[in-house]
Amino acid sequence: MVEKKKVCVVGAGVSGLAAAHAFRQRGHEVHIVERGGDLGGVWEPSRSYPEVQTQSPKDLYRYTSMPMPDDYPEWPKGTQVHAYLRTYAERNGLVPLIRYGTKVVSMQRRQGARGWSVELAAGGNVASEDFDFVAVCTGNFSEKRELVHPGQDDFTAAGGQVLHSSEYTDSATVKGKRVVVLGFSKSATDIAVNAVHSGASGVTIVYLEPVWRIPYFIGGLINFKRILYVRAQEVMFPNWDQPLLARLAHSVAKPFVWANWRALESLLSLQLKLKKTGLRPTKPIESTINCSVPIVTPGFFDMVADGRIKAIQGTIASYEPGTVILSGGERVAADMALLAVGWKSGVPFLPEEYRRKLVEPDGQYRLYRVIANPDLPDMGFVGFNSSFCTVLSAELAGNWLVRYADGMLGRQPTRQEMNDNIDVMLHWKRNERPAAGVYGGLCVAPYHFKHFDELLADIGARKRRRNALAENFTPPNADAYAGYLASAPDYRAA
Repeated sequence: MVEKKKVCVVGAGVSGLAAAHAFRQRGHEVHIVERGGDLGGVWEPSRSYPEVQTQSPKDLYRYTSMPMPDDYPEWPKGTQVHAYLRTYAERNGLVPLIRYGTKVVSMQRRQGARGWSVELAAGGNVASEDFDFVAVCTGNFSEKRELVHPGQDDFTAAGGQVLHSSEYTDSATVKGKRVVVLGFSKSATDIAVNAVHSGASGVTIVYLEPVWRIPYFIGGLINFKRILYVRAQEVMFPNWDQPLLARLAHSVAKPFVWANWRALESLLSLQLKLKKTGLRPTKPIESTINCSVPIVTPGFFDMVADGRIKAIQGTIASYEPGTVILSGGERVAADMALLAVGWKSGVPFLPEEYRRKLVEPDGQYRLYRVIANPDLPDMGFVGFNSSFCTVLSAELAGNWLVRYADGMLGRQPTRQEMNDNIDVMLHWKRNERPAAGVYGGLCVAPYHFKHFDELLADIGARKRRRNALAENFTPPNADAYAGYLASAPDYRAA
């Protein structure tokens, strides 16, 4: 008998909606707290820069129970994703469960009972409420990373503007202005291109180092999902618990794998004009593939090549009125600095004693399956298993978490088993594949299939694979994963 729980889901973005639906399906009482005024998380319109769109194709950015509309483009725009998420929430009865404008201030373990006492602030009032379980669904894009440089006050006092990329929501603000974009993520290159299209009088992008990025169509012909999102490509990466035969196979195939990556680098260099623009990365592409590998913004490299965007390596050192001064000494005339410097990862409302158990001194998270920490009872994390298939990752995590909370996993781990596995994974990330340590180790790319295999086996899914051809040479299929989840033992809390 599984006892019905009162569950607090923190966040109403992609991950929060997935977690809320998973717990609600199992019969639990769900409350969603969202500090913003709308659902959607990063896709909430007030947080989205102009022309933002998904990095993943629409069939890889969807819930298993609901495809995106047929009339959506292959890479939907932000407004379309937001509409899709709202429809999903409405169809699954989640909208009435959301408390907008409600922020988690702090939380404490309940005395003499399971669960947590959560301090919530809403409408100027702060109150504590008890929950049996908390699902943290704030992910990697919750708190803006703030940068302040010397002279910034003088720059703004003279009429200049300094904005985080999430605050750039109106392209009309750059018309006729000299714009400096700091960063080299997809949001940075998207904003730089948008600024050119929106009539900025000059656009400069400042970056620390060039990175490999993937075009929507490799070679101008092949959708990148058919190359980089398939199991056959994934097996080229050595992983964390390979049996002896797999290690031997990797050794034998090493020259062919090396040739595969060099060929891809050569193709990308030619297609994206990397040598001409001086933006060819120095690191091997296979050593850098993770969740921070961006998709190419259409037109970006062409604009750098023809001078419409000036690319300078370095960072911002300081400001003067009308000028941004870079670390290499370059002085760039500017009216606006747009800082695409990302987000801070963390769970600030957790008591310090629990934060120390969750995050190692070097910033790596101690999370089993990137979902649960054995020393944080009655709590789990959905959407922290970031990937190129964000929605599917979150949905599988939500389904795993509810069964973990209910003691209903097919392979319910002990505390010792969880800690042992976490230690193995941390050693692997630190010593064998440092690229896996980005975002505090909260990234499963490029190991989507392996991660999903582990979650499904834990859940107890009786079906976990398609036919060999489809399984090895096509991307993850959301409809297939719906069937895998449905093949697990059914139950409801009472």
